[in-house]
Amino acid sequence: MGQFYFGDPGQFYIGANTHLCLARGYRPVIVMPDNQSPEKYQALAALGVEVRSVPAVPYADDNHYQRVAGRLAEELPNAIWANQFDNTANRDGHYATTGAEIWRDTAGRIDAFVAASGTGGTLGGVSRYLREKSRSVRIVLADPQGSALYRWVKYGELKAEGPGSITEGIGIGRITANLKDSPIDDAVHIPDTESVAIVHRLLREEGLFLGSASGVNVAGAIRVAKELGPGHTVVTILCDSGHKYQSRLFNREWLASKGLESALDIS
Repeated sequence: MGQFYFGDPGQFYIGANTHLCLARGYRPVIVMPDNQSPEKYQALAALGVEVRSVPAVPYADDNHYQRVAGRLAEELPNAIWANQFDNTANRDGHYATTGAEIWRDTAGRIDAFVAASGTGGTLGGVSRYLREKSRSVRIVLADPQGSALYRWVKYGELKAEGPGSITEGIGIGRITANLKDSPIDDAVHIPDTESVAIVHRLLREEGLFLGSASGVNVAGAIRVAKELGPGHTVVTILCDSGHKYQSRLFNREWLASKGLESALDIS
């Protein structure tokens, strides 16, 4: 039986990779920083997989969860590190599937694509596909507060913009292999007050139970849509569910502890 090591707290990748490993008979081991939502740990425990929690430290630190996952894969026999951040099979998958699906379902009538970046796979793959199809499609990065990618796109410098975000799985301080050289035209900076308000509006008005990464994406898409004006087609990704954030994103007391309770009253 083989072993897979993952160093990624993102909900989609943990869920997909874990189920894939279980179906194929591999032993998955998840390395996660200790600041993730309790629901993520509970879901993984229910699946019976091994989780190694490590302190949340900057990427430059040798004990960063991605570096720990890489070392584990090297130390044990017959193991592989998926390395979603720098394994460009991630980007290539979105180029071949997500980008093609967006182009097909909009019949090529798309004016802008807006998305946040965690591993960079979605934005890197989709942006490449759409740019090959049309030079006029506008590619915009939606970046949460505390991430360095907004200033990288706007000014060419990796520097955090604002305090750290409550959003998990997106917004980082480096350029991953999946994101590198992606055709990005612009970026929008989305504070937590805005993304939280959007998440709760989506639940209340659309019946969509989503996580804060989706809130960042939709907030960014709204900004771009307002800039372009009526009659344009703007596409984004609803990339996470609210189920793994109930104790935080949908907990008024927890939001109040982060100074975000007022975001629930924004219409």
